[in-house]
Amino acid sequence: MSGTPRPLRIAVIGAGRASAEEADLAEALGRALGEAGAAVVCGGLGGVMEAAARGCARAGGSTVGILPGLRGEDANPWIEIPLPTGMDEARNALVVRAGESVVAVGGSWGTLSEIALGRKMGREVALLGRPPIDGLELPRFSVPEDAAAWALDRAREHRGRG
Repeated sequence: MSGTPRPLRIAVIGAGRASAEEADLAEALGRALGEAGAAVVCGGLGGVMEAAARGCARAGGSTVGILPGLRGEDANPWIEIPLPTGMDEARNALVVRAGESVVAVGGSWGTLSEIALGRKMGREVALLGRPPIDGLELPRFSVPEDAAAWALDRAREHRGRG
């Protein structure tokens, strides 16, 4: 049985309270991913998550929000598929597990935990803009479209490994 190919899933992680620069980077990243037909997977709330989802949705892509609480209504308005977990910060593991590659846009401790979990799970992780801490030996991008191209390539490789 063959149906419509499933979109590549890119986890976009970052601060719930993003700077204007981080929000702009995240929205442009989401737009590039949406234009490529990918789905953005994120934590479903504000800041980087909302900006990436907005960019993706406006470009025609799908958006999935893995929410920390129990109410789907708490998702930002750009989330097509809200998934309430009731897991609080533990849902960070689900966000990076659901992505076939991961892009971090700024952030702080929560983002750092997602980066670590993603790498521990074998996900490729890149940084867009300012990293949450210095010293991370990960691919770094300053141009959202370049980060999107990298993420899509890594997701295809991940999917190819099955």
